[in-house]
Amino acid sequence: MKQLRITVLCLFLYTLFCGVIYPLTVTGIGYLFFRDKAGGSIIIKEGRVIGSELIGQLFIGPGFFHGRPSSVYYDSSSSGGSNLGQTNDKFISGIIKIAGINRNEYGMKNNEIIPSDLLFSSASGLDPHISVEAALLQCESIASARNINTDRIVALVGKYSERQLSYYGTRHVNVLKLNIELDGLEVKK
Repeated sequence: MKQLRITVLCLFLYTLFCGVIYPLTVTGIGYLFFRDKAGGSIIIKEGRVIGSELIGQLFIGPGFFHGRPSSVYYDSSSSGGSNLGQTNDKFISGIIKIAGINRNEYGMKNNEIIPSDLLFSSASGLDPHISVEAALLQCESIASARNINTDRIVALVGKYSERQLSYYGTRHVNVLKLNIELDGLEVKK
């Protein structure tokens, strides 16, 4: 009977500490020091939720920057990759199809290299970033579709270019932030 009391007491204490006290403490510290990030980095414009800078979204049409392909169709409730290997016929035909779409949309020749983040989905299928090279490849098409000077679009990519750490990693841009900024640009006269 003594062992049962000790077991129940340990279960209660571990549940209280690990299930209540610790999560509330960590969440409280997160909200205290990193309110925006702890809240999901939600972007609100004119009182309306536009999205999260942490989750990729599908943008359709030539007037927007396009993010990485998504094997989960940008559904954040079912994050994950396709789990298809590089020798899988379905994987290969999908990449060939995506490459053809990119070459057609951005006016590329067959011998030009397409940045890998425009061909392959991320492990989560929800990566909100693309490389600067992938963004620059899209600038001319976007400028033409929106009737904006290409230099302004390139400058926008430069403005939002960042690294995970200021001294480490390749430069990338957040597609949602770029597209929000694009909607605020004036049309050239």
